Amino acid sequence: MMRKSALTWAVSVVIMLFFTAFTSAQTLDSTYLNDPSQRISMAPVSVFNRFHEAGMKPVNHPLTPTEREKVTHAFTLLPPLHERILKRHLHSISFLDNMPNTALTSPVESVGGLKMFNITFRADLLEENISAWATWKENTCFTPAADSSYQIRVEGGNLDAIIYVLMHEATHVVDAVMDITPHPAERNAVVEPTPFTKNSWRKMNVPAELYLDSLLEQTRFRSGKAVSIRLAPEVYRKLAQTPYPSLYAMAAWFEDIAELATIYHLTARLNQPFYVVVTKDKVELVRFEPMKNVLVKPRLEQLATFYAR
Repeated sequence: MMRKSALTWAVSVVIMLFFTAFTSAQTLDSTYLNDPSQRISMAPVSVFNRFHEAGMKPVNHPLTPTEREKVTHAFTLLPPLHERILKRHLHSISFLDNMPNTALTSPVESVGGLKMFNITFRADLLEENISAWATWKENTCFTPAADSSYQIRVEGGNLDAIIYVLMHEATHVVDAVMDITPHPAERNAVVEPTPFTKNSWRKMNVPAELYLDSLLEQTRFRSGKAVSIRLAPEVYRKLAQTPYPSLYAMAAWFEDIAELATIYHLTARLNQPFYVVVTKDKVELVRFEPMKNVLVKPRLEQLATFYAR
């Protein structure tokens, strides 16, 4: 009990000292102020507490010079709107070892009335490229077949995975600041749609009735459970009949905007591939390429504001 209290107090002091330094930097260091990639600190106490309550023990990861370069480079590739929003609303970024998920965007105490956010990343993400990381994530949606004849691969190019994940998480910050999606107090509330959610979503985590499908509702980001990889060809055929750019996008409308913006940015702005391939005995059965989906393409108009200077 005493050790836990002492640790919590110590972490709180570190965060308080960082916040003081951050506030001072706004006045004294214009480079620091204008470069959110340099706002690296220990994750907020609330993030540590969330994992500790779940029985997990992530620890702070000090970045090497090479890792810092990757982070800085990823920030330079963000759209203009993301750059502007992060300069004003990003409190800090953090990296953890032994973190169970890839990343987490969390609100922190506001500064001068501005909404502020921390983004925490799993540190070993910095050692992966987009294809390897995305393939791993996609495979968590499926349980393997006994004979291993089915394979799922995501082709996302060889850029650093942090580029994809930062874009995704930064879009959450943009969404929270600009209300691209509604932010109801209750998960099951029926609220007035925004232009982005209209005709695509009925509630925050309920797709529009037109796109409700019994098989897709069984998938991991809808049900919390993986399905057999033998169902993968049909899963992606069904997904191609919706306006959602990925299985993860079907989790909720705020994941939908983050995935759509990220995959569009990766393909249209960074000239990288992005598609999912399901094979059996090395023979391609189905290819899901969201940016070529006729139901996805009309939604891309919603992203124009991200690139206005």
